[in-house]
Amino acid sequence: MKTDQENSFSPQGRLRGAFIVLLRGINVSGKNKLPMQDLRTLLEKLNFEAVQTYIQSGNIILKSEDTKEKVASIIKEAILKEFGYEVPVLVKTIEEWQSAIENNPFKNVEEKQQYFTFLSEATSMENIEVDAKNDEYKIKGDVVYVNAVGGYGKTKLNNNLFEKKLKVSATTRNLKTTLKLLTLAT
Repeated sequence: MKTDQENSFSPQGRLRGAFIVLLRGINVSGKNKLPMQDLRTLLEKLNFEAVQTYIQSGNIILKSEDTKEKVASIIKEAILKEFGYEVPVLVKTIEEWQSAIENNPFKNVEEKQQYFTFLSEATSMENIEVDAKNDEYKIKGDVVYVNAVGGYGKTKLNNNLFEKKLKVSATTRNLKTTLKLLTLAT
């Protein structure tokens, strides 16, 4: 019987890391349709292990011996080849995900107001010019924390704004999804 430690190694003996992968803009308003079963099958064919998806919005947990940059590249290229469209792919380690949750400056506001905008790379910018009304944001490295008082659907603090102002790819998840992905990955 294998121990947990043995199960975490590839046949080549290299440590296999767990990653949380976020796809931006799939299955939204009928655009970029990507059935999760088809996505899981594709990822398994690419030799990723322990592949799981969560809801229909492009949340994936998987294991690989590759770097997170290589994982993103492989997935992006495979989706383009298999489904015919480009999708921004962000990959985070479990440690990065845990850190994002721990560093949330809006822990004391209602859960439904808390959002995490994950960026493709860290930024040194701390402020951007925007009239956010009552909504608040805090940029910390490669995460923008959003307190959307009136809900995410009404805030100006969305992916498009952060991508334009910070010149990076961005995708947002609510607190519930962010916590669930950590639970599934650990």
